[in-house]
Amino acid sequence: MKREENSPHKFESLSDAHRALGLPKPLHPLISLINSADNQNVTSRPPGSHVLSFYKISYRPKFSPKIKYGQDYYDFDEGGLLFASPNQVIGGNNDSNERECSLYTLLIHPDFLWNYPLAKKIKQYGFFSYSANEALHLSDKERTTIISIFKIIEEELNSRIDDFSQDVIISQIELLLNYANRFYKRQFITRKAASNHLLQKLEEILDEYFTGERSLSQGIPTVQYLSEKLNISASYLSDMLRSLTGQNAQQHIHNKLIEKAKEKLSTTSLSVSEVAYELGFEHPQSFSKLFKTKTNLSPLQFRRSFN
Repeated sequence: MKREENSPHKFESLSDAHRALGLPKPLHPLISLINSADNQNVTSRPPGSHVLSFYKISYRPKFSPKIKYGQDYYDFDEGGLLFASPNQVIGGNNDSNERECSLYTLLIHPDFLWNYPLAKKIKQYGFFSYSANEALHLSDKERTTIISIFKIIEEELNSRIDDFSQDVIISQIELLLNYANRFYKRQFITRKAASNHLLQKLEEILDEYFTGERSLSQGIPTVQYLSEKLNISASYLSDMLRSLTGQNAQQHIHNKLIEKAKEKLSTTSLSVSEVAYELGFEHPQSFSKLFKTKTNLSPLQFRRSFN
């Protein structure tokens, strides 16, 4: 069956990606580091929208013009780190300027991580699910650290591959991810004003949700619903909230539910079941269980404490 003209092209292997970029076959079938400084004729980015069957970590020193990734565009021109997980749609067919070059692009097939703890751990790094406008900005010092890791991986791949090569490269990948995790936490702090604005907007969205009848018709608000209303990814929302409040998005929703429940239990004569339904619970038992977990009191015990 012929592929639709506008459907993204899928790269099943690193060799497919290298071929599309005009590069020789990768030195290793499951991992590749593309250094654009050594490949002046390479964009390190295939044209049009595409899907990779492997992880991609790239450092771009500059984003100009703006680069599309998923449904968003980068909101900065100074560059930084971009993370993409397998099956993430990258690019767009109509963006002629998308072939802006990355300085380093690391491609990692999931099979390369097989039988290593990182195979499972890598899925826990939320930034692989962030949107493009949530990319990691790097200070000069941070950039030096990240590039030094890329260079170690590059040297290891270009040297004679032996029994220790995979262990060394895996350890460097994990080090890079741990540094990225640290730097993202720094980014949440340095962008605290913007984060606090998002937190305020989140509170307004939740208040409107429970004040209106949306909870009656749509149930308990989901993390995905909130992230879409805020125009950020669900992963970024949870990580941002954790940095500000120590709790993720789901916990934040639960806290708001309990806050609204306390208000209704103490100021109205609604039954516990009616309160549960108004807050979006399908079953009153689920509401009572959550309330008891959060307050160490049943809804009725809490109500009696006001009488």
